[in-house]
Amino acid sequence: MNRLAHHQGIHKFFMTLGLALYFSKPVIKHLVHIVEALTTKGFSGTLTDVHHWSFHPNHRTTLSHFFTKSPWDEETLLRKLQQWILQRIQRIAKQENQPLFVSIDDTICQKTKPSSRAAHAIQGCDWHYSHKDHQSVWGHSLVWLMVHTFTQAFPFAFRLYDKAAGRSKIDLAIEMLSSLKGKWAQPVYVLMDSWYPSQALIEACLKQGFHVIAMLKTNRILYPKGIAIQAKEFARYIEPNDTRLVTVGSERYRVYRYEGALNGLDDAVVLLAWKADEPMTPDHLHVVLSTDRELSDEDILRYYAQRWTIECFFRQAKDQLKLDGYRVRHVRAVKRYWAVVLFACVYSIAESQQDLSSGLELLRSRKGHSVVEFIYDAAKQDIPIDVIKKQLHVA
Repeated sequence: MNRLAHHQGIHKFFMTLGLALYFSKPVIKHLVHIVEALTTKGFSGTLTDVHHWSFHPNHRTTLSHFFTKSPWDEETLLRKLQQWILQRIQRIAKQENQPLFVSIDDTICQKTKPSSRAAHAIQGCDWHYSHKDHQSVWGHSLVWLMVHTFTQAFPFAFRLYDKAAGRSKIDLAIEMLSSLKGKWAQPVYVLMDSWYPSQALIEACLKQGFHVIAMLKTNRILYPKGIAIQAKEFARYIEPNDTRLVTVGSERYRVYRYEGALNGLDDAVVLLAWKADEPMTPDHLHVVLSTDRELSDEDILRYYAQRWTIECFFRQAKDQLKLDGYRVRHVRAVKRYWAVVLFACVYSIAESQQDLSSGLELLRSRKGHSVVEFIYDAAKQDIPIDVIKKQLHVA
């Protein structure tokens, strides 16, 4: 009987990445099944679900063995994906003659805190402060790096932030940036919120030939006329007629442009900005850094707005692909799960040549069609209905 057509697309993508050289046929078969399950509507992240939604012929325990003990290298999978993404994204940036963006941010995959009696807690979890919930939550904290243009965005790399390991999120971000090697025809801007622009990370970006556009904390020290002053204090001296109105998308801002030194940088642009309909008070102040002094105020704000891409990715990866839905317990198994989620994201985007949600819609409608065709073909061949149901796990 014909295997569902949906498999073929995923299998073909594995071949495009050149993974047949590195992975055995059984491993690729497993990965194809898992990616298929991940991209199915209604998927929850559990192995039972992978088993159910991928029409996977093997037993569920072989799946947990696959994540925990099977000898395949997730780093190779990620490396091959990254090579493919870089070629693709550089080509798009060149065609559109637009800059490339790299966004860095972190997200928490929340887990239930196990009781002290739990024999098997998920490894690598800890208490992490969640800005969204304004409190500490239990789970894994992941630092992600995305590469994007104005029209296409790909998740590129991730690192598990492990407090016990003694490496900061900044260290992890610098490590991921170093995997963005190569010659860049277009300018590259690294985008980050106010948590990340430390001197070390900014220097790492500049060393690679990348510019930084980042939100700064309002207590960052500036040096107007050589005098050290916090941005929010300096902002008190700015009158509305010192600013100019700048429109970005549907928002209007009052912007004051400072050019000069700030801690750790001799010469950069810092925009002090307020939404036009809000009072010019320190609590409404946004402070945006650009290491590229050639950019206009409009472009700095417009480019920074692209950082929203990574926020959308987190939301969709959790809602649609269950980035945080896993129950596997070993750290390696968890990392492998994330690697497969990243693969499923990239595959969805590649197939639709649009964004993640359009990609998933396309794959889901395809899968619906292929199930119907599968049943239709089987019926034409007079295959008993019980056999068909069994194949589709509805028996």
